[in-house]
Amino acid sequence: MNLHQIVSGAVSAINPWVTASIQMSAGYTTAADGSRAPAYAPAVSVQVQAQALTYKDLMQIDGLNLNGEKKALYINGNWEGVSRPDGKGGDLITMPDGSIWLIAQVLENWGDTDGWVKVAVVKQDGN
Repeated sequence: MNLHQIVSGAVSAINPWVTASIQMSAGYTTAADGSRAPAYAPAVSVQVQAQALTYKDLMQIDGLNLNGEKKALYINGNWEGVSRPDGKGGDLITMPDGSIWLIAQVLENWGDTDGWVKVAVVKQDGN
């Protein structure tokens, strides 16, 4: 049961959902010279709700050495943060204003298929 979906109507009266696009990490590609670049699946549209990071969230991401603008996003579905053991670089979210955000860490995960996630995102340079 997606409890976030049940309460989202009341929450969105104050903080509305917006349509963003998300590109799921597909690992890395390696060029002939040995350099590696992140690879991403084609973008899909998702509804996201941005909120400030809570004190607890900030303590959870404290050791990640994240610099720059950070915030929390609530997203329906199952999305991933950076996972070095899995060779994934984190999913990318493009917000309606064109800014690009990297999912640095999943803060809460409530189901793989019909659930939702709360993620910490970091704005990427140049956007």
